[in-house]
Amino acid sequence: MAESGAVQERPLRADARRNRERLLEVAVQAFAEGREVSLEGIAKAAGVGIGTLYRHFPTREALVEAAYRNEVARLCDGVPGLLAAAPADGAMRTWMDRFVDYMTAKRGMVDTLRAIVASGTDLFGGTKTRMREAVQSFLDAGAEQGVLRADVDPEDVLTAVTGVTLAAGAPHQREQAGRLLDLIMDGLRAR
Repeated sequence: MAESGAVQERPLRADARRNRERLLEVAVQAFAEGREVSLEGIAKAAGVGIGTLYRHFPTREALVEAAYRNEVARLCDGVPGLLAAAPADGAMRTWMDRFVDYMTAKRGMVDTLRAIVASGTDLFGGTKTRMREAVQSFLDAGAEQGVLRADVDPEDVLTAVTGVTLAAGAPHQREQAGRLLDLIMDGLRAR
């Protein structure tokens, strides 16, 4: 049964879903690069008309909110696939790179995100928990495989990786960010 007041959305047709995903991809890329891009520019770069953008995202805030939520979901929902494809330490290191990408894009959305939160939307509710659970999944798998320490708090890992994004989160600092992430991983490895 649907929650009171919840809107039930119809599933999107395949072409509409592809258009929506492409719009989100282009928007996130623009935000990560720190460019101020118009909605028209995002639609054009996505290869769709402005009407298509507005059908999916009636306002800039709606686009930013969807882009943010989509990035959180991609980051957290990708954990099982990473763990299936590589040992836990390698999977976690790949996830850390993705986290830096997420934070870089989030930095480009920060003003609009603040406005969304100020309007009363619980945009960040659950995000920290999902991130902590993602990191815990890597730590648990790594401890089981004997490649990561078993005594690490996932909150500490998130704080360290967030610190990397604050110190070296700009696109031109990716090499330095990678070195810093490698140092974190060295500290997480089982001895």
